[in-house]
Amino acid sequence: MKFLGINIKIPGLRKSIGIDLGTANTLVYSKGRIVLNEPSVVAVERESRKVLAVGNEAKEMLGKTPDTIVAVKPLSEGVIADYDITEAMIKYFIKKVFGNFSITMPEVMICVPIDVTGVEKRAVLEAALSAGAKKAYLIEEARAAALGSGIDISAPEGNMIVDIGGGSTDVAVISLGGTVVSKTIRTAGNNFDMDIIKYVKKAHNLLIGDRTAEEIKIKIGTATPLEEEEIMVIKGRDLITGLPKSITVSSEEIRDSIMDSLMEIVTCVKDVLEKTPPELAADIVDKGIVMAGGGSLIRNFPDLLAKHTSLHVKLAENPLESVVRGAGMALDQISILRKIDKAER
Repeated sequence: MKFLGINIKIPGLRKSIGIDLGTANTLVYSKGRIVLNEPSVVAVERESRKVLAVGNEAKEMLGKTPDTIVAVKPLSEGVIADYDITEAMIKYFIKKVFGNFSITMPEVMICVPIDVTGVEKRAVLEAALSAGAKKAYLIEEARAAALGSGIDISAPEGNMIVDIGGGSTDVAVISLGGTVVSKTIRTAGNNFDMDIIKYVKKAHNLLIGDRTAEEIKIKIGTATPLEEEEIMVIKGRDLITGLPKSITVSSEEIRDSIMDSLMEIVTCVKDVLEKTPPELAADIVDKGIVMAGGGSLIRNFPDLLAKHTSLHVKLAENPLESVVRGAGMALDQISILRKIDKAER
């Protein structure tokens, strides 16, 4: 802070936040806790592109807006699809956390998929700076997830993390603060929703929306057979009559509908294991695999992965929060972590 041309440092004034800029949800971490968790959705006027609502309020408009308003998801498969709308969304979330009249702007650590291009990284950094960040850094989602899961990634040991977000899945083996082997696929939580929508449409001639599919996934979605199969009543539009209709679906049906996507993630994990150096592979045999991200919460998914890899698989303590917690923690460990992208005003 400057006073009469002199730089003055005020204790406790430094602000820093970690942002998990996800395809489905955006989480913000500050001062040891999650301070914001809202959908990555922005409602705008179709012609003027004026922002009308962001986050929870905008999600409520999905599928319910008139022709003059459109609800936009500005991120696709973990990367920016609409730069201006993403900038507006980040600005809104920063203001929501710190208020409109903050004296100092925050330092921001943002998570990105492992395989993002240089152009995509620059777009994220510029969006954060334009939104009001004093400094902006990027960290790979897999490394952030490992940090947030309590893994000491600076040690000379192999640690495998499987981060299943909304738009992408990152699988990585991490040692000495860096990523040794990794792979990203565009199969994740949103694909499960689309699989369910397609199945219900094909098998029951019923058209359902994204929100209904997500609810089905959360309530009765499973990766392995249950002792007692569960059922759920869902509502949508009958494709034959065009009228509203209710039907019942079972957990077995939903499991079958998402199995191909689940197995794509399992195959990705096996591909990374095959490329892992022997010494690090030995560490993974001892430590097992850690799963994080919202997509890992599909019931019994760790059991399915353990069955196909013959390794111990466990969920992170807070799978939904692991990535953003790791991003916040990374700001305090920038000197330890390698390959951190940075931009400043």
